[in-house]
Amino acid sequence: MAWRRGGGGDAGVARRWVLLLCVGSFGLGLLFTDRMWTLPDPSEVPGTNVKRETEAERATGDCNLSKVQGKRDYSDMLQIPDTHHDVRTLDKTIANLETELSAARTLQDSFLNGSPVSEEYKASESTGRRKYLMVIGINTAFSSRKRRDSIRNTWMPKGEKRKKLEEEKGIIIRFVIGHSAISGGIVDRAIEAEDRKHGDFMRLDHVEGYLELSGKTKTYFATAVALWDANFYVKVDDDVHVNIATLGNILSKHILRPRVYIGCMKSGPVLSDKDVRYYEPEHWKFGDVGNKYFRHATGQLYAISKDLATYISTNKHVLHKYINEDVSLGAWLIGLDVEHIDDRRLCCGTPPIANGKLRRGTPVRHHSIGNAVVSATLFRTYGVFIIDAQKVRRRC
Repeated sequence: MAWRRGGGGDAGVARRWVLLLCVGSFGLGLLFTDRMWTLPDPSEVPGTNVKRETEAERATGDCNLSKVQGKRDYSDMLQIPDTHHDVRTLDKTIANLETELSAARTLQDSFLNGSPVSEEYKASESTGRRKYLMVIGINTAFSSRKRRDSIRNTWMPKGEKRKKLEEEKGIIIRFVIGHSAISGGIVDRAIEAEDRKHGDFMRLDHVEGYLELSGKTKTYFATAVALWDANFYVKVDDDVHVNIATLGNILSKHILRPRVYIGCMKSGPVLSDKDVRYYEPEHWKFGDVGNKYFRHATGQLYAISKDLATYISTNKHVLHKYINEDVSLGAWLIGLDVEHIDDRRLCCGTPPIANGKLRRGTPVRHHSIGNAVVSATLFRTYGVFIIDAQKVRRRC
């Protein structure tokens, strides 16, 4: 009994000492850990993942920033000027570039074809292109020598007077002709001799032929706009005599308009009968039988502004040619923003007849209601002599 009590008391003491020993050991362990195992400095901790995340965020931020800046840059670049002044300046720049391109093409064609370069072109390239009021191209043929002499003796100045007209009034006048199917033939040599005598021809890279008048007209405008910088380019037939002063007055009223087409406007029937004059082989394009052409100027005399002549020169390879050249010109311009000016002073009139003869002092062929054009009269007018009316066969 005594031994059990004593043993029991010692066991209770032992339990208390064990508990105290455990608590002390735990405290010593904490103290030892704080002194011997110090935590590293935050700057010494490896930050690979943190840096990668930071760099990724920066890269993402830079990309987003560059995208935003890129959008801002493009928006600045895409700002389109909408002022009328800027548009007109751009139109002028384009027109000048097209003119220079046409001139360069003409010069290149001359070199490639072995054709002589016009003296006027050389002068314009060396001294700079001056501005002229108008270029008058007189459509003529190899067999029209008498008509050309009639014009030289009437309204077209010769020699120094013609040069003075060019320098003082800014008016260029030339007979327009191409070459024969056999280049260098007798008719070509005759024209060359006539040109050496008078110096008033514009030779075209074109084969002459009545059915090729549309192509000749197109080549004329392309050549003229390359040689001379003018406000207007005029086409006139060689059996029409022109009052230059009145024609210049008519055109000068429209000098500020960029795209004008001036002439005696008409709208004749489309002829589908092969046996009649002015037959239209492509009559089916104009609709049913009996339809009329669109409004266009008569072929005896008309004028177009520089912008339109430049347009024809630039697009000459794709412009369709109808058999009638006045219809062709109207077709080339009908789809453009062009102002058609119907001036009745440029219309063809019928000469007065008395007892089956022409009355003295009246024009054989003229454009009536005004004096823009006078032709082959029997009296002296506008400072020039007019030829005998009986030599003029064609009338309007």
